[in-house]
Amino acid sequence: MSDAVTRRRKGPGLANFRSRWSEQPKGNHIPDVAAKHSIPSGDDEGERQGALKRFSAMWSSFRRGKRDRVKDTEPTEPQGPVGANETSRQHRYVSGQYFFEYLVVVSLKKAKGSSSYEPQITYQFPKRDGMARFQKEEEEKTLKAITLFCFPEGINWAPLTEYHSETFSFVLTEIDGSRRNGYCRRLLPGGQGARPPEAYCIISSLACFGLFSKIFDEVEKRRQISMAMIYPFMQKLREAPFPAPGNTVEIKSFIPESGTEIISLTRPLDSWLEHVNFATLFSCLKDEEVLLVFAAAVLERRIVFIADELGTLSQVLHAVAALLYPFTWQHTFISIVPEILIDVVMAPTPYLLGVQKHLLDLVTDQGDLLVVDLSVDKKETFIVSIGDESSILPPKLQSEILAALSHRQEAPSVEEMNRVVSEAFLHFFVKTVGHYASYVKYGRAGEPGVFEKRSFYKAIESKTTRHFVKKFIQTQMFDLFIQEVEQQHPGPQQGIFHTKILEYQEKKKRDKAKKHKL
Repeated sequence: MSDAVTRRRKGPGLANFRSRWSEQPKGNHIPDVAAKHSIPSGDDEGERQGALKRFSAMWSSFRRGKRDRVKDTEPTEPQGPVGANETSRQHRYVSGQYFFEYLVVVSLKKAKGSSSYEPQITYQFPKRDGMARFQKEEEEKTLKAITLFCFPEGINWAPLTEYHSETFSFVLTEIDGSRRNGYCRRLLPGGQGARPPEAYCIISSLACFGLFSKIFDEVEKRRQISMAMIYPFMQKLREAPFPAPGNTVEIKSFIPESGTEIISLTRPLDSWLEHVNFATLFSCLKDEEVLLVFAAAVLERRIVFIADELGTLSQVLHAVAALLYPFTWQHTFISIVPEILIDVVMAPTPYLLGVQKHLLDLVTDQGDLLVVDLSVDKKETFIVSIGDESSILPPKLQSEILAALSHRQEAPSVEEMNRVVSEAFLHFFVKTVGHYASYVKYGRAGEPGVFEKRSFYKAIESKTTRHFVKKFIQTQMFDLFIQEVEQQHPGPQQGIFHTKILEYQEKKKRDKAKKHKL
């Protein structure tokens, strides 16, 4: 960040917010903080508290309901116009035919009666017409909330002459549990002299960071020519079908003096990794340090990541969550915590949080958590830790993960590197809990299965592995995974996790047969 930026400390009046985190939410219910307040304006403390309540309810977690949600279902479409044409468009969006819900430009404007700047939406595409009044009010609150995630620092900005553009992402979680992804690029707008940066933000139910980063390249190129050039490109993108994994969609777009360009957008073949780039995680942490973070995450502990760059925070947090595949982080997840929400670190429940370094003093007075410094100039990686992280995972399996991770240096592409990293941790779960299906017992046809937990972990021969699994099966991520298995019909499972389980079981059979021959 430029030296032209001056810091502003957090104001008082957040004590009431702390008390809201005194109970663990149950199921898909969010704590009683969903008060109908608008985003804070001016110095009205009541409005400030209302905003805190609303943000914590809407955005602070990407927790799913333990019983009512099923993995990999189609995303829920946010409320929109009730007209017939809009209903048809919503259906196309839900079915995955739309890349995004909308694009907004957030600019820093001088606040009324003040020399300081505040973020405001200055452009939105598409505009939603024909909304009911309550729908319009909800969208206005959503759009205003987005401005905080585009400029989360909570500082007074000053006009700049130089600013390195940065791309980052965040997750928006609605009160009903549905999730949308926010992709943001901040840059210095065209013009002469000092000026504040602006942010482009795309809201989409689709999780594909690399694809949207390329879209931002095209938006930025057109913005340098004229704001009017953005509209036709985004319109064509919105009408284009979202490609299947490994496929490409081509979009024709006209640019003055360049003519018609064909932009190719390709989805990675491993679609479950398309929102992740592990390179940033491993550039910030050593392999052994990544293993300690994974150990804390797999037991659903409170983890805070510290960095200056927003892009670093968002990429690392999404990467850590991806290491848990095929399990899903069920608790609070904020890749970039706005300063107004910094008291979320007081929550007694598990979380993954990304916090900018200038707020570090507001984090380190907490105990019973892991604080990880991702900065280049860090003195130590783990500023705060419980101390047992190195003993959580079975030693033999730790060594196997580290050995598998060493092969990523040979990967010829980012996609291959992502696959190598992911499979290193996927094999860990295969070897520790991959026998789960044998311990889900089904009775009458149509009735859900029953998981025999005790028999499951007692079947593990290794004492250290059994000790780990006894802890892991108490987590919400494992609990939800098993509940979904219990609801499924008996028979062969599908997906890459089950494929790896079968491969591992076949290898064990072959190895056993070889021993018998000897």
